[in-house]
Amino acid sequence: MTISLKPSNSPPEKLQPTGWLKYLSFSLDHKVIGLQYLVCGFLFYLIGGSLAGAIRVELISPLSDFMPREVYNQVLTLHGTIMIFLWIVPVVNGAFGNYLIPFYVGARDMAFPRLNAVAFWLIPPSGLMLITSYFINGAAQSGWTAYPPLSITTPASGQIIWILSVLLLGGSSIFGGINFIATILKLRRPGLKLMQLPMYCWAMLGTSILVVLSTPVLAGTLILLSFDIVAHTGFFNPSLGGNVIVYQHLFWFYSHPAVYIMVLPAFGLVSEILPIHSRKPLFGYTTMVFSIMGIVVLGLVVWAHHMFTSGTPPWMRLFFTIATAFIAVPTGIKFFNWVATLWGGKISLNAAMLFSCGFIINFVLGGITGVALAQVPFDVHVHDTYFVVAHFHYIVYGGSVFVIFSSIYHWFPKFTGKMLNENLGRFHFIITFIGFNLCFAPQHWLGLNGMPRRVAEYDPQFQLINQISSVGALLMALSTLPFLWNILQSILYGDNAGDNPWNALTPEWLTSSPPPVENWEGEAPLVLEPYGYGEKDSNKTQEGIK
Repeated sequence: MTISLKPSNSPPEKLQPTGWLKYLSFSLDHKVIGLQYLVCGFLFYLIGGSLAGAIRVELISPLSDFMPREVYNQVLTLHGTIMIFLWIVPVVNGAFGNYLIPFYVGARDMAFPRLNAVAFWLIPPSGLMLITSYFINGAAQSGWTAYPPLSITTPASGQIIWILSVLLLGGSSIFGGINFIATILKLRRPGLKLMQLPMYCWAMLGTSILVVLSTPVLAGTLILLSFDIVAHTGFFNPSLGGNVIVYQHLFWFYSHPAVYIMVLPAFGLVSEILPIHSRKPLFGYTTMVFSIMGIVVLGLVVWAHHMFTSGTPPWMRLFFTIATAFIAVPTGIKFFNWVATLWGGKISLNAAMLFSCGFIINFVLGGITGVALAQVPFDVHVHDTYFVVAHFHYIVYGGSVFVIFSSIYHWFPKFTGKMLNENLGRFHFIITFIGFNLCFAPQHWLGLNGMPRRVAEYDPQFQLINQISSVGALLMALSTLPFLWNILQSILYGDNAGDNPWNALTPEWLTSSPPPVENWEGEAPLVLEPYGYGEKDSNKTQEGIK
């Protein structure tokens, strides 16, 4: 059976809006949907970042004097939920996945274009519903984990809106995951083998498997929690015979793989960027593929290391400690492969490369503290302290968000046909890198010395370190300004990029910038060696390129 590379359910081109209006429409073009994900996610990032700024302002003083305690809890809950479910997950998966995957497999669009559009259009109303709950009846106050009995005893309306929002966002992720799996496995250009795909395809395949397997568990858990809140059932309510530990097991069965749902696509994106800007082949392609699949398997069996202080029996602690230590192995393989890719290369220190190198540094630091947290005695000491906050942000911001910025600088010429200003990009990186480390590195000390997380008031001995952390948060906020100015002035007045300003070999650069509706004017190119930099005969790496 053959599968057409041109989606049969696309509407006639004359019926589709043109110009900027197409980005406000129910478009079926994977490139338009990818940019819709990106812009929408960045708008929510600005909101979530503003909430983070409010948290850091509150923590300048050891007293709860900037906002009431219940408001602090609401802001904390919204910040975590927005940053994870409305910024990082939609952008590293939906934005770049939608834009790049059809190019990489040689397809004209995603396997299910209408499902693709539905997946995106579930996100804006979910986010707006979540945010407006703050102004109507009060947002949820139980943190992004929604642990009972706290989530059962706080005001019900905000918590129910939070559950509905996360359920819709989970549905969006599942639709996207199914679409990516089908596209990668079934729409590959004839002659293109799995082991010839760019690394981002493997990262998205592994991520999509995690999404499809784990997200329904979260959905079912939140539905049961809503029954406890609305119908007063006793699934997780201890006063009615429920078990809060069962909720934690079900929640973390999704939420630890969610970490890899955020970072595996980032691994793939970095693996596309480093070879181009170091002019070297990606080192150890096969080992990187197997390490991604190893992370997928092990990522499903390490969830209970979040629960070492929840009364877990010794045998369970031992098992999850060993499993967590094992997952550091495939992650370490990827680190050494990236370093080996850079080694001896002709490195261009542009903004994309700087953010990618910043990612490597930050993620290694976050990984080291992660290995420490996998050890039961240490975890018991620092559990629910700012050490965990620092570790988590080194993974998800120092990891995923740095890669998002790197990817924007790298693929902006493809999106728009214009070049970003590299001097502004380097300035953006410097301020972001300094601000990030100034904000979160001191929090390791706070956690080691016993400052609890998720509280608005703390011991006055921690005030100076909190003030330093807040200065770092301010720098991170200010770093957004040169980035926004760079985007705006480049769209309006930027230099023309040409079709392939990086002289890259991957398929998205082998068409015009921006690309036509169906990606190529003629037949899709067959790229057999997407990382063939430095090959004596480059014609051996590509076939069918006009």
